[in-house]
Amino acid sequence: MKCFVGIDLGSTTTKAIILDEDQNLLGRGITNSRSNYDLAATVAREEALITARFGLLRQEVEKAAGADVLAQLLKAFRLSQTLAQMECLRTLILEEAATSVADRLKSATRETLEVLFKALVVEEEAWYVDPDPPARSDFFRDAAGSAYMRLAEEMGDPGGVNFDLLVSLYDKCIIRVENEPLELGFQDHIGSALEKIGNPPTVRTGVDAAISADLEETCTVGTGYGRARLPFPKEQIRSEILCHGLGAHRLFPETRTVLDIGGQDTKAIQVDDKGIVTGFQMNDRCAAGCGRYLGYIADEMNIGLHELGPLAEKATRSVKINSTCTVFAGAELRERLSLGERREDILDGLHRAIMLRSMSLLARSGGVNDQFTFTGGVARNSAARKALRRLIEEHYGPRTLNISADSIYTGALGAALFAHGETMQ
Repeated sequence: MKCFVGIDLGSTTTKAIILDEDQNLLGRGITNSRSNYDLAATVAREEALITARFGLLRQEVEKAAGADVLAQLLKAFRLSQTLAQMECLRTLILEEAATSVADRLKSATRETLEVLFKALVVEEEAWYVDPDPPARSDFFRDAAGSAYMRLAEEMGDPGGVNFDLLVSLYDKCIIRVENEPLELGFQDHIGSALEKIGNPPTVRTGVDAAISADLEETCTVGTGYGRARLPFPKEQIRSEILCHGLGAHRLFPETRTVLDIGGQDTKAIQVDDKGIVTGFQMNDRCAAGCGRYLGYIADEMNIGLHELGPLAEKATRSVKINSTCTVFAGAELRERLSLGERREDILDGLHRAIMLRSMSLLARSGGVNDQFTFTGGVARNSAARKALRRLIEEHYGPRTLNISADSIYTGALGAALFAHGETMQ
């Protein structure tokens, strides 16, 4: 089967999309971008190949065993992947503790870490079997880090193996875990997943067919903030603007205006009825109002990035924010909190301020035409979507605002469409 791959190497996340010859979505993958961009691209592509094989598996299994069994298999597979990364993290932290912790604390540190990781595994297994698990980050580093910090705070002994020591060990090792060439492939964890769901024969047949399927990567096109690092010829590189315009058009064919807010920049794009870019504007100075800014705010508030939107939606009033500059954000945030402002109200004001910056770009690019599509990682933020809807209504009147659940993959989708077009011409 011929496959066409698009990779969007962003400043905070790297995404991959795989299409078949008919431009149907076969698979998708996402990972944190790292200092090692080549590795990030490889991991995202591998994850896309895994989901592509699950797509093939779905075709074989749903008729025979039903969608529920397939969903159980996928959850069991993800659990196997996550536990493998958890074991890698445990091994590295124990090795680090053995060399860097003072001799008088070595034994106690190892005992504390063993208890902590047992608790992490128990929590992880409980999360995967929960029919309605609480929301958390998609990324291992963030999800594991949040649980690790909480347990470290509970278990830390101020007079011995304290919280700071446990956190420093985690910080030294987590990037190494992400950079480890873990076996995250389809075949590496599907056997364990099958055992967890009872190894039904109907599913086993589908698994064998998915494993044996030949996925021929015919063409790959790269885009994104770090696209210059991708190991492709220049003919296989496309700008983010072109890819987001084409990807948004594929998701919503009537799209004429696109707003993309990623980790490092914001782009306002105008496209025609074929998804070809006719005009655009970008923020030209810094990452103010982008994903990195929101990440900084989340860190200042000691919450997960995925928690910002739901918390902001609990606001009872909107606090006016004077600056969306990352450099000054922490100072203004602390000042507002010291004046007694509620976190929820501050965050509501922050999201409105971010969207006001975007409205300026949209105006300079040619305004907001119907239909309008919001893409990029920030489109996942519910408060950002709410603020954008309000401002568009205020400035342009009623407009159809399209936001795909897969908005973060829009650039990679556009790149995959370019890959398909290059080959099928």
